Amino acid sequence: MALVTKADIRLHLLCIFFAIGSFVWGYNVGILSSVLVHPGFVKAMGRLTPSKKGVITAIYYLGTCYVFVSHPASDLFGRRYAALAGIFTVAVGNAFECGATGSGAYAMMIVGRIISGVGVGMLSTSVPLYQSEVAPAGKRGKYVVLNHVGFVAGLAAGFWVGYAVTFWNATEHDVYVSWRVSLAVIQVPCFIFGAGLPFLPETPRWLIEHGHFERAQKSLHWLREGSFSETEIDAELARIRENVESHRAAGEGNWLSLFRDRNLFERLWRASLLQFMAQMCGATAMKIVLTYCSLVAKLGLPTRVTLMAGGIESTLKIGMTVIEMFLIDRLGRRVTLTAGCVAMGFGMLINGVLGQVYPDNTNSAADVVCIVFIFIYALGYSMGFGPAAWVYGSEIFPTSVRARGLNFSASGGAIGSIVVAQVWPVGIDTIGSNIYFFFMAVNFVCIPIIILFYPETKGRPLEDMDLLFNKGIGGGGEDADEHSEPVLPKNTPGRPSQS
Repeated sequence: MALVTKADIRLHLLCIFFAIGSFVWGYNVGILSSVLVHPGFVKAMGRLTPSKKGVITAIYYLGTCYVFVSHPASDLFGRRYAALAGIFTVAVGNAFECGATGSGAYAMMIVGRIISGVGVGMLSTSVPLYQSEVAPAGKRGKYVVLNHVGFVAGLAAGFWVGYAVTFWNATEHDVYVSWRVSLAVIQVPCFIFGAGLPFLPETPRWLIEHGHFERAQKSLHWLREGSFSETEIDAELARIRENVESHRAAGEGNWLSLFRDRNLFERLWRASLLQFMAQMCGATAMKIVLTYCSLVAKLGLPTRVTLMAGGIESTLKIGMTVIEMFLIDRLGRRVTLTAGCVAMGFGMLINGVLGQVYPDNTNSAADVVCIVFIFIYALGYSMGFGPAAWVYGSEIFPTSVRARGLNFSASGGAIGSIVVAQVWPVGIDTIGSNIYFFFMAVNFVCIPIIILFYPETKGRPLEDMDLLFNKGIGGGGEDADEHSEPVLPKNTPGRPSQS
């Protein structure tokens, strides 16, 4: 059998293309760091207080509380068209942001941020849903991590574009236009992503859920061609259909089932808590609330250099996330999550201690060490919570409620982002570097929670999650077993591993 099959090539291209949606999400986050401190933006918005800046940041995450918008699109129209609706919504919100001017500029910016947040909410769930549902079990983690690769690539692009825009200031008109252009750049990937989505195959699981069995069979064969035999593909299709029908017969498929059914609720609170921890660990503070444009600026560095530092840090995160692609299916979700928490907690500890020993940036060497350990923190996030929270949440729910479950749990991340977006600027101004000890404690507390309450999902077919969580209730820390051939559907004859 070929080392690289048609299915391998197709799955990589599909999941990379879907990562463009995550790129849009990341760019929206990264570019804000430069926009909020841009002279033209500050002038256009009027007097920008720290609280108003906090609102511009946090209101975006209020928009991403997308439970009532994202899942209907994913369930009714499919994962592709939910992503299409999301990218169109982002483009509309971006237009409001770019056009903010006059006495109502601040209001237009807020409206644009809310609309963009709703669109990003749809993107941030439909993309990993699609990637999870088209991937074979043994390689699912790798393909879903491409979601985070796209995000950090967009984050890096946002920082680098913001850095480049600082040179575009020769005239007053340049200052007026440049920050708007830096925001409008996102329209290009929006157009590419939106134009390509209708031509891609829908996921077999969504097609079976909606009774399109022939299309599902054609889609799955196209996604597995060359990597699996016809018998294996048919067996996987049969298991998907059996699983969908059993959950439909049980009356699952609405919001209440996520709370009434103990098995589903066990998954819901785990996925929601994981997303909440992924933000409360300090991620929002580090990448959203202008870590480099506030903390690093306090080290005496100009805005241009702080943006360059953000670009370098985000670029390094791309490499770390690519490494995570090859680790998550080998080491498992729990190992990468706990390792990431250790790195992040240690990074926060060093920043807190050095801030106490050398207050007010009195030691340049200590300042440099602080920046280095912020980089280490970021690398830990890219190895742990960043990709793994989305991988875990996208794979543990049955098809009938997968979109609902992921959407609801992702709202836990949005709530965490709103909390931290408000806590960070106040905390850094009132208690200074002591705020790092809070985030250190959160990261270290997350470690036993992950070990005790999160069963391992690596190598498990999506249709086997019922068995895992039935066993996991009362024994959540047990590792998955019985899967020496994790790529194959159950009850299928063995074959050489493709991993």
